[in-house]
Amino acid sequence: MTKLGKVVKSDSHCVYVVQVDDGMEVNQPPQPEDYGFGSFVKLETADRHWAVGLIYNSQLFNPMFFNTGPRLASEPDLLFTPDLISETRTLLWTVLIGTLDKQGQAWYGQQGIPRIVVPANTPVWTMTEQEVHAFHLNEQQQPQFCYYSHLLNAGGAFASQLMAQVLEEISPLFGSSDRRALAVLSKELAWKHTMGTMR
Repeated sequence: MTKLGKVVKSDSHCVYVVQVDDGMEVNQPPQPEDYGFGSFVKLETADRHWAVGLIYNSQLFNPMFFNTGPRLASEPDLLFTPDLISETRTLLWTVLIGTLDKQGQAWYGQQGIPRIVVPANTPVWTMTEQEVHAFHLNEQQQPQFCYYSHLLNAGGAFASQLMAQVLEEISPLFGSSDRRALAVLSKELAWKHTMGTMR
């Protein structure tokens, strides 16, 4: 489990923007492989779990790109040049798809749009394979996949690709019969995507 960063703003009730930690904030910042497209994340503090989300978009923010003022004609003198702090940031758009709850010793997922508003500066973490599996079990520890339509609506321009990646990732977590159902769902999604691009 790796800390990725913190919530800095929201675009809607279920879409949050996460600012990735860099070397100026932590000794071991997360690696690009930790926050790839379609990664499952959890938003939680030391004393409370807030939500489970999926990374579906990213943006590199570089204020220097917009700096069109005059530039030096020669190399600056190192004796008189102050230290410059890099303000480049990596921002991740995350769609919330539910929460993790616990009954006795067993974890399970409450899938859907969380009712609670996640506060700014809430830490965001990667999820382990065990946590992803637990999120896809209901209270009776039966497999569930209830956020399909929500993800297609909230995933933006990459919704179809995001859903295809999610189906591929969670399929090994299910039994053979459930895997077959997910495979049918994946083929149907691929067909819809293909027909959509042909129009």
